Amino acid sequence: MTARTLLSSAVPNAYQTMITLSGQADKAALDAGVDPLTLELVRIRASQLNGCGFCLRLHVRDALAKGETTDRLAVLPAWRETDYFTPAERAALAIAEEITGIGTRAAGIDDDTAAVDGQQAAALRWVAIAINAFNRIAISSRYTIKP
Repeated sequence: MTARTLLSSAVPNAYQTMITLSGQADKAALDAGVDPLTLELVRIRASQLNGCGFCLRLHVRDALAKGETTDRLAVLPAWRETDYFTPAERAALAIAEEITGIGTRAAGIDDDTAAVDGQQAAALRWVAIAINAFNRIAISSRYTIKP
């Protein structure tokens, strides 16, 4: 794979703005009562769908550090088929998939968000928007992922 200029280095002010946006989205979600581990699940699910190895490695590690189990991480791609996730987590995962697949008609808008209030849903959408942007930054920059 050919190396590319890292977007974070090439235009650092834009990258810093992304970091600020992500921090504001996190704060809004936490202020609305969203569990910090749920934020990691949103980031992991979006990164799975986008195929972003860099963000997957980062956020899986963060989730494990916050107490996430390997069983739940193992079934995350099939979360709808399990009873591992709470109604609020399921709503957050639906939002992650909604935002990540927004460009495809098949993804549609998932209305299965009754377990979160309007403020939580809005903040979770911002978290999903931010991780999707970071996925695109990492993938298009071809961030190195060494074992």
